[in-house]
Amino acid sequence: MTVIITAFERSPDGGRGLARDTRVRWALEEVGQPYEVRLVSFRAMKQPAHLALHPFGQIPTYEEGDLALFETGAIVLHIAERHAGLLPDDADARARAITWMFAALNTVEPPILELATATLLESDKPWSKERLPLVEDRVRDRLKQLSARLGNADWLDGGFSVGDLMMVSVLLRLRSSGILDEYPNLAALVARGEARPAYKRAFAAQLAVYTASERQAD
Repeated sequence: MTVIITAFERSPDGGRGLARDTRVRWALEEVGQPYEVRLVSFRAMKQPAHLALHPFGQIPTYEEGDLALFETGAIVLHIAERHAGLLPDDADARARAITWMFAALNTVEPPILELATATLLESDKPWSKERLPLVEDRVRDRLKQLSARLGNADWLDGGFSVGDLMMVSVLLRLRSSGILDEYPNLAALVARGEARPAYKRAFAAQLAVYTASERQAD
């Protein structure tokens, strides 16, 4: 059955691979699963047809026959469990890989998203200058812990897994802040993820959509 995912018709990330459909694209590319993309506008995301797939009116969604999923983590985990390539064969190693995936989403990403909000949406507030350093410190606290755990290893737990895919995707959001560069082993982890052919294909596909939308806007 053909896999269909949804993505922004005009991504607000400027084609930088930060929109969450890139994570799903990357997972599908890693396991060699072909897929189609249905582009949705911000208006269409709030319409009944899309809300039937995603009750919160966001992207991405995933359709495969009668199966419809939302939430990026759930989609990527489904892909990893259904196709070889993103989870180790050993049961304990699989459990650890999934643990790292949830750590990326539940422990590392929240302060990073808080930083994005503080930088992009709250910079004009009178209390922004006092709050921003506190938010940055919360990000650094998490990165310091993650950096210590990774050490000199290439990946989080043995070979590349779904845990690394999600962690790299989360850390990519820090690139413009410069904070990631303070932790060379984490910056190297991200670089290794970006160097993977599957990531390059996913990034190029997302960028192509943004580029096409910009041409149409002109």
